[in-house]
Amino acid sequence: MGSTAEEFLVTSEDKAFDMDHRRIINYNIGKYDTAVDKGLSRIINLENTKRKAHVIKWKVMENLDKILPEFEANFQKRGGKVIWANDAEEANREILNIIKKAGAKTVVKSKSMVTEEIHMNEFLEHHHIESLETDLGEYIVQLLGQRPYHIVTPAMHLSKEDIAKLFHEKFGTPLDFTPEQLTQKARELLRDKYVQADVGITGANFLIADTGSIAITENEGNARLSTSFPKIHIAVVGIEKIIPTMADLDLFWPMLATHGTGQNLTVYNTILSGPRQAEETDGPDEMYVVLLDNGRTNLLAQKEQRQALYCIRCGACLNACPVYKNIGGHTYETTYSGPIGSIITPHMAGMEEFKHLSYASSLCGKCTEVCPVKIEIHKMLLLNRRDAVQEHLVTTKEQWGWSLWKKGMLSRKLTDFLSGKTKNIMLRTFFKKTWGHYKEMPKVAEKSFSTMFKEQNGIKD
Repeated sequence: MGSTAEEFLVTSEDKAFDMDHRRIINYNIGKYDTAVDKGLSRIINLENTKRKAHVIKWKVMENLDKILPEFEANFQKRGGKVIWANDAEEANREILNIIKKAGAKTVVKSKSMVTEEIHMNEFLEHHHIESLETDLGEYIVQLLGQRPYHIVTPAMHLSKEDIAKLFHEKFGTPLDFTPEQLTQKARELLRDKYVQADVGITGANFLIADTGSIAITENEGNARLSTSFPKIHIAVVGIEKIIPTMADLDLFWPMLATHGTGQNLTVYNTILSGPRQAEETDGPDEMYVVLLDNGRTNLLAQKEQRQALYCIRCGACLNACPVYKNIGGHTYETTYSGPIGSIITPHMAGMEEFKHLSYASSLCGKCTEVCPVKIEIHKMLLLNRRDAVQEHLVTTKEQWGWSLWKKGMLSRKLTDFLSGKTKNIMLRTFFKKTWGHYKEMPKVAEKSFSTMFKEQNGIKD
């Protein structure tokens, strides 16, 4: 077991028994569940809608080599520039080059998981460039020096009292400030930053191939401000975010909104197709789209598992997962936590270091049930486990253990060879620390069912 896996086990145990953490998460996810149930009830024939979204994403992934150049060509026609980045290092270097060429010193950015993935803020800070999060949740976790806790709700793990205390310590606001007053304070602090910033950086929820556009979905309007005021706009987007046509937004926007927050449609939905045109009054002088691979083609090469790239980052599987609800987002030590993070991270960041995430599941299948694009997440978890074994990434002790278990389970004589008393001693001796330190170990009956059946029916071997 590697150090990442060992840390995961320790942190999981701490979080699972942190009652305050459990109270906050259960409250916040409970509110989400109520809103989403209401939102989904408005969709006529939800199953067909999911199936349609799945098929569109399937077509895209099977033709990614054709559809990405189509996006690039259409985006460039309107004066935009496309940069292809193989990994995080290349993406950060290209972003830094743009910023340095413009002589820029300040960056405002809207919520983007892909910039978290490449650790862009830390990279820019290292090069003496201020990068400020403008999404309220992201702004809060940035002030705390933390990573986002959740794909959609970065500060889900914090109560309003926690945030009031943070603002009191940082800005001297009263401890009894309401959420509305705290939001107003953040708005005051950020407003000047938009005007002063040299560069705006965003992600994108969708790339639209036929128009060469990006679509950004948000609830606060900060992405619009980040793309309107600065003279340069850089959008960093994973190559899997592409959809074929503008008409497909009619399907994907409502599905993202209902599964993400329970809304019919997210408050602000923006389509950007390049820098400001001659007849336009708002927008940047220059616009770049950085198309990021960073391990995505590794996953694309896995025919059975590439459907994980269909994900639209709604966060539904996180909110449904009993494991996530107990151990929280930070425990995973990955950009993408929860079930979806568990299936994509081993392929994007290394199977050896992150294979343990595919075991952090009850395999209840709730994640698959709620997915708006019908990714078979629970099946992907099993395939990752299979890959880890086939790549010989499990310990010799584990290999021997399962080999003996399999041998015993395939032979009734071997299964019955040891008495129930001996099996109970083995359970207490070898598994008490790992399986039984918070619960009573199961007690095996003195005689097996087959032994008792033979005795009662006078059957001899």
